[in-house]
This record gives sequence, structure tokens and C-alpha cells, in this order.
Amino acid sequence: MVVESDGLLDESSLYAAPLPQEAVHVRLDTPRVDDLADLVFLANNKQVAANLSTMPHPFTAQDGRALIEKAERNRPLNAGFAIRLKSTGRLIGLTRYANVEPDGPLHIGYWLGEPFWGRGYATEAVHALVDHAFTHTDAEELQGSCRVTNPASRRVLIKSGFQYRDPSMIRSLGAGGSVPIERYTLEKAVWKSLKGWGQGR
Repeated sequence: MVVESDGLLDESSLYAAPLPQEAVHVRLDTPRVDDLADLVFLANNKQVAANLSTMPHPFTAQDGRALIEKAERNRPLNAGFAIRLKSTGRLIGLTRYANVEPDGPLHIGYWLGEPFWGRGYATEAVHALVDHAFTHTDAEELQGSCRVTNPASRRVLIKSGFQYRDPSMIRSLGAGGSVPIERYTLEKAVWKSLKGWGQGR
């Protein structure tokens, strides 16, 4: 799970653009009211919340309803998606990108429910999110971050082309205070090169 910047998962909405391309095992689409039970079950986990900045713990049905309602809003440079298993359609997490500072880079954020960790689903979701962000916005750079104690998130960012930028601190509701993080960045030019290498294989 990436530690998202303040507001990333708290102020969610769908971007007015086509949905991201489906990956091998997951697809990204709109969170729905019928996802509420799965959303609350998966999000109400201290280990998930402690790796994010704005997710409360405990995570209640009211929190879930508010998140789903906000996901229906349409704002540029602010897109949020449910991560679903293609085989079942079940929600297994959330991902998003958002412009949290005027004229600043887009920040990505994501989380998966604990039963779905370690299967490569997060990497697939981030690849689809990055492709969507660079294809449907004029962003020239994406930023992501992870807690220094979260090597799985670090691997996801690196496998998605992100490069280490610097250390920092962020306030985490779930962790109950400030925590050290590593910040990463991915430039559009690098993304284009990586996509080109993949097509040449």
C-alpha cells in the first residue's frame, strides 16, 4: 500500500475519461453501493490504515458510504477507482490519482485488503492507473510514497517505473501520528520509454 498524500482517498471522484485498461487479473472501475460490505470489511484493518495517511481506524459503514458517494463526483485531475478481481468482480481495494497542490504533480495512492496481499494485484492496478493518468491527463509527472516499513509497497512502485526521490514525514490517521516515508517519482518521458521497451519484446 502506498501512503497517499492528504485527501487522496478522502476526496475521491471519478475522472471524466474512459476507465483504465483491464490488467491480467484485476480491473479498475467505479466503486458502487453494493461494494459497501466488502469495502468496510477490508478497510477496517489497522495494518491497512497504518500505511495510509487519511484512512480512519476503525473504518465504519458511514465512512464507506461517504467514500462511495464522493467517488461519483467528477473533477479533473482527480480519479478514483475500485480495484476488482476480474474473475469475480469483487472489490479488493481502491486506487486513485489526484492533484493535491495547484499546478503540482499528480499523486497516486492505493490499498488492497489484507487477504489479497502478495499476489501481484497491486502492481497490476498501479500499472493500469499510471497508464490512465498519463493517457487522459496532461500530467508530466506522477508521485507516490510508501512507509519505510512497507517493502511490498516499495517493490510495487519500483516495478511500476517510479524512482526514489527523497525521505519525508507524513501524518497518518491510522498510525496515530507522523511516520517516515520514502517519496518516489515517475516522469511521463520515462513511462513512454518503459512502454516502448515492453512493446519491443
